[in-house]
Amino acid sequence: MKRSNWLAASAAAMLMLACSSQKAPAEQAIAKVDTSLEAIHDTAAKYAPDTLKSVESQVAALKQSFAKGDYSGVLAAAPAVTTAIKALREDAQTKAYEADAALAKVKQQWRTLTYEVPKLVADLHTQVDTLSSGRGLPRGVTKASFASAKDGVASLDAMWSDANSTVSSGDYAGAVTKGQAVKDKAAAAKLGIPRQTLDSKIRSLGIDKHRFKSA
Repeated sequence: MKRSNWLAASAAAMLMLACSSQKAPAEQAIAKVDTSLEAIHDTAAKYAPDTLKSVESQVAALKQSFAKGDYSGVLAAAPAVTTAIKALREDAQTKAYEADAALAKVKQQWRTLTYEVPKLVADLHTQVDTLSSGRGLPRGVTKASFASAKDGVASLDAMWSDANSTVSSGDYAGAVTKGQAVKDKAAAAKLGIPRQTLDSKIRSLGIDKHRFKSA
């Protein structure tokens, strides 16, 4: 064998040996990347879907290099992919924390509404029932304002029921929006009757003012 051919054969053998020695580390690098990405995939899919797609593309490119036998390319690119996965994890976790905090806030708003709104609605029902049972309207309450308040009160129960149905589906933000609308409408419909005057009428008419209270 000529010296040049021998050298070429030796170089080829050394190259094959080098590639073979890099295959196992390349496999390990890909396995590590897969494990890291799998651990955060669901959270990332929910809170950082666009970044997740980018990282998945990088992982796919890494695997294509491995399939082509470019083990050195895999080893060279793996650190950057690992860094990208780490950044994705931090981004997704931060957004998940922010989402949890926002949900806790809106749940508290809903709890406040469930305390305030039924009382407002019950009070309006009591006022309307009291005035409807009496012979006249107290000073400061016109027939027009009473008719408007009466119509408004009639719709409050349905609105509040809708808000409760919304929260039952897990949509606290939507429920708060609807519940706040009920509260605002109930506040706007207040007839401005002094409590002492109202209680006196209730007693004289024998009305149970607690019958309108709801959970």
